[in-house]
Amino acid sequence: MVKKETLLDQLELQQFQNHSSQMAALDFMVSIASDTFILTYDGNMAKVVEGHRRYLGFKKSILPDRKKLVELLDLYQNGTLSWNDFSLAVKQAHKKRTGQPFRRRIIPDKPEEDYFYGNPQECLCERTN
Repeated sequence: MVKKETLLDQLELQQFQNHSSQMAALDFMVSIASDTFILTYDGNMAKVVEGHRRYLGFKKSILPDRKKLVELLDLYQNGTLSWNDFSLAVKQAHKKRTGQPFRRRIIPDKPEEDYFYGNPQECLCERTN
């Protein structure tokens, strides 16, 4: 796993410590350049990173199914699932959650534009066809 803290030494990182926007920019740059990005928080930054990675050619971005993960973790921790079965189930549950193109869904009471940055699929498909 690569984070900004592993790419920069303490002295280099120190100049950004009191500048949250610059720290966020470093996070963004690392996230865009990574081979795989796993969204751990569904905030604006994650949506922008996800959308930019799609724009760059649908780079692998895993969108965890949190409910399924909790269910599988419970089964593993209580001994119902072995490690191998747990690992296989996690991979299977996320097989189609790796940043592939899909049409945006209209969610009632939320503006459709909110989701454009995380999933600009319509524009990308029109551009490539």
